[in-house]
Amino acid sequence: MDPKSRWEQERQESKKQRELSMMEAAERVFIRKGLEKATMQDIAAEDNVGVATVFRYFPRKEKLIVAVAAKRIEDQVAVFQSVADMPGTCLDKLGKLFDIFISFTEPKYVESMRMLEAFENYAALSTEPLEDIALYNQAHHQVSAIFSTIIEDGLHDGSIRSDIPVQETLSTLANTMGIFSKKLSLQKNIIMLESDLPPETQLLLLKRIFLDYLKAPVADRS
Repeated sequence: MDPKSRWEQERQESKKQRELSMMEAAERVFIRKGLEKATMQDIAAEDNVGVATVFRYFPRKEKLIVAVAAKRIEDQVAVFQSVADMPGTCLDKLGKLFDIFISFTEPKYVESMRMLEAFENYAALSTEPLEDIALYNQAHHQVSAIFSTIIEDGLHDGSIRSDIPVQETLSTLANTMGIFSKKLSLQKNIIMLESDLPPETQLLLLKRIFLDYLKAPVADRS
């Protein structure tokens, strides 16, 4: 690699790292102060940079909000893809995917769930389409594509029933499991809010219901 190309590569890598650092700082501020009350000055202080630097990378706070939320979904894509690539039947893989959703109730994922919940509420209350929302939607489409591939495989390996509409089933199960796990994760960490049934127990029951619904009859697998 010639010196000019090496310099350009290092410059791009440095820019990417700076952008990522700002996004991580922004997420901490968003979770601590809320999306509405957080300011670009708060984020600059959190990342130990000047506010002008933050604006140079993200001209509007809205762009930074969307970038942080999209990054959270993108982080999940790699995890889901690893399940899609593993050996086993479609039903085995769906069980692993549901286990990932169940794991979102663990303390280490609380901040991620809070951020996504706050973003969805923020987007729902916005009177105009959010700038760069396509980035967030694209990340969601990647997750949907992974689920779709797994279920399509199931129509060929005989592990799931063949009389269901793939896309409708995919959307319903993914949305239900994802939304429910996120809600239970948030409830679990609300001080003084008690539940008669642990979140993990509820999600394991939902997982069993879904897998029993999807499983092909014995005659179809013979």
